[in-house]
Amino acid sequence: MSWTSVILLALLSLFLVLSLSPRADSAAVSGSTGSAKNPKGPLKKIFMKEADASNFFRRRSRRGVKSRDEINAEQRQILAADERRREFHEEKRNEFENYAEEESDEQDERSRESTEQWREFHYDGMYPPQEYNRRSI
Repeated sequence: MSWTSVILLALLSLFLVLSLSPRADSAAVSGSTGSAKNPKGPLKKIFMKEADASNFFRRRSRRGVKSRDEINAEQRQILAADERRREFHEEKRNEFENYAEEESDEQDERSRESTEQWREFHYDGMYPPQEYNRRSI
């Protein structure tokens, strides 16, 4: 017997034992909790009665007028999304500005070093160097 068939047999026997066990029904959540039926406080605003829930979409057509609370909630969501988008783009802009500044600094450093190397190589021992004081004819 291969190891896959052993594992399959063990899982099947475990499933059979658990399904036939008299304690298997005790794992379900009992329906006698009164707090889920009658919510209090902020939960009352979230959950609505079953009759209201079934009539919600029938009562409100696609072009129906929205309540003031719905309009305010949508505006809060839009403003929050705009703020997140603005922060994201500001962060990206700052990252790019930092990157561009570092890149420019590195380029300036490289050009300064190459200029110094060129001057050292072409220095003729006279001060000030004659090559720079010559006038082009």
